[in-house]
Amino acid sequence: GVRTLEDIQALLLAGADKVSINTGGFLNPSLIQKAAEHFGSQSIVAGVDVKKVGDDCWHVFINGGTQDAGVEARAWIARAVELGAGEVLLTSIDRDGTKAGYDTALVKAIAKTVRIPIIASGGAGSMADIRDVLNAGADAALLASLFHFGEVTVRELKQYLKREGIAVRL
Repeated sequence: GVRTLEDIQALLLAGADKVSINTGGFLNPSLIQKAAEHFGSQSIVAGVDVKKVGDDCWHVFINGGTQDAGVEARAWIARAVELGAGEVLLTSIDRDGTKAGYDTALVKAIAKTVRIPIIASGGAGSMADIRDVLNAGADAALLASLFHFGEVTVRELKQYLKREGIAVRL
């Protein structure tokens, strides 16, 4: 629901280190630019919900992932970076909640498009999925179900990733 500079300021003053702007930034791109200028790019994350619509083509979806914006994800993410976004929170609607693994093709495509950190979201079903998405070009991986349902602990995951050659703090 972030739609104004005041929203961002309130979140940062409340202790947030970064603020993710999704639909509000898509509908009003100047919000991303003004926010980056005012608070610094390191504080502004472009939240982007995407869905596959064809071979090697993903569209941006807005309003909680319910509405196809009709814009190719790589183009929008490149624009968000030009406007000053310092990171991308990339959520695959197709994979979210499935535990079928991240959309590594999507992550690879975005990693080829932009040179800012990518946080992959949607699909974690195993520790190997996290390893795979990090190897595909994500700088971080968001996961929920594995932790919520007690299938793995943070310690176990970090130890696994370290054994797999992924740099993590233990």
